[in-house]
Amino acid sequence: MSIPEAVSPAEMTTNEVLRFGGVRALLVSNGVLFTGVALQAAALGLQAYSISGRTADLGWIGLCEFLPAALLVLVTGTVADRFDRKKVAMIAIGGEVICSLALFWYATTDPTEVWPLFIIAFLYGIARAFLAPATRPMPAMVAPDGGIPKVIAMYSATWTGAVILGPALSGLLFAWHPAAAYGASTVLIISAGFLISGLQFRRQPERSEAGDKPTFRSAMEGLRFVRRTPILLAAIGLDLFAVLFGGAVALLPAIAEDRLGVGALGYGFLRAAPGIGAAAMAVFLAFKPLQRHIGRGLLLAVFVFGTSTVVLGLTRSYAMAFAALVILAGADMVSVYIRGSIVPLVTPDEKRGRVMAVENVFIGASNELGAFESGIVAQAFGTSATVIGGGVATIAIVGVWWFSFPSLRDVDRFEDLGH
Repeated sequence: MSIPEAVSPAEMTTNEVLRFGGVRALLVSNGVLFTGVALQAAALGLQAYSISGRTADLGWIGLCEFLPAALLVLVTGTVADRFDRKKVAMIAIGGEVICSLALFWYATTDPTEVWPLFIIAFLYGIARAFLAPATRPMPAMVAPDGGIPKVIAMYSATWTGAVILGPALSGLLFAWHPAAAYGASTVLIISAGFLISGLQFRRQPERSEAGDKPTFRSAMEGLRFVRRTPILLAAIGLDLFAVLFGGAVALLPAIAEDRLGVGALGYGFLRAAPGIGAAAMAVFLAFKPLQRHIGRGLLLAVFVFGTSTVVLGLTRSYAMAFAALVILAGADMVSVYIRGSIVPLVTPDEKRGRVMAVENVFIGASNELGAFESGIVAQAFGTSATVIGGGVATIAIVGVWWFSFPSLRDVDRFEDLGH
């Protein structure tokens, strides 16, 4: 399908981008996948805290999910660039299904130990480490010419929509029985696998020569490219440090039970609150994308994220905590949108898999290492002090980046970027 002649790529609206079947298929398939993953993640944290009552175990879950991405970063991106990305994604989804089935089975045994959840989380992290660099370039592979930023915004909207639905379903199903939550996530992930297997791409990436193999040298190219590109290093690094210190969402099982006094259902809706804020912002950005002051907008968004985190740590009101999470996630979505547009716009397609594998480790570090840090610190100093301190540290990081990375701060338009 070709772009309508009367409309140039730069002038295409969101509705016109949605006329492309590949775009619609990508959004549906990933929406189903993200819902299953979000449902499972919410249930996993709640089950771990329900079994042990230790915030440190929430941290260990995060660390187990992150370690595979860090250990395999020299392999996963090269595999995504060297082999068919759809096939790599399908194999990774198969691994996620196995992990979901294992969680389902364990939940039916009335568990009293947390360590099996750590093992399953680690295996799940391996599957996700290969899935992320294989699927994240797909918006650029299905997008019409000139439509990458809008497709990325809609792709992000499906993710955030799933982050609303998944946790809400998780709380409802977990209140009935934990196995029900894991069973639903298994069905959704399997369905997503079938949908992704049928995707058709408008363009294929340039590939390494047939004789090339995933080596340390080729995998390191992604890391070197990020290091040599100041705006990439600044954008990805900002996310890492900000969410490393502001990883309050990992403590929501403890916040819900100990500070707000709500059960599984209340936790589910609280866990869905970030999705509401992020989805609302993603829809707004899809129809009215940022045009000017991109760099300053990114820094302002992270500042709002840190401020909302402080409010979350201070309050004992369910309504106030819910509102803080909505605002926090809306600000984070602006950050995700800007960074998600910067990376493909400044990275050659033949390097995208490797660069996005590096980015996946940074983002994984910001989320899972943030979860680990928050869980361990909360065990020692309390949940409230940990959340407040993380928010203050995030605000401080924005100040450091403002003065240290003018190449990011002074970016005005996406059109100014290129490779």
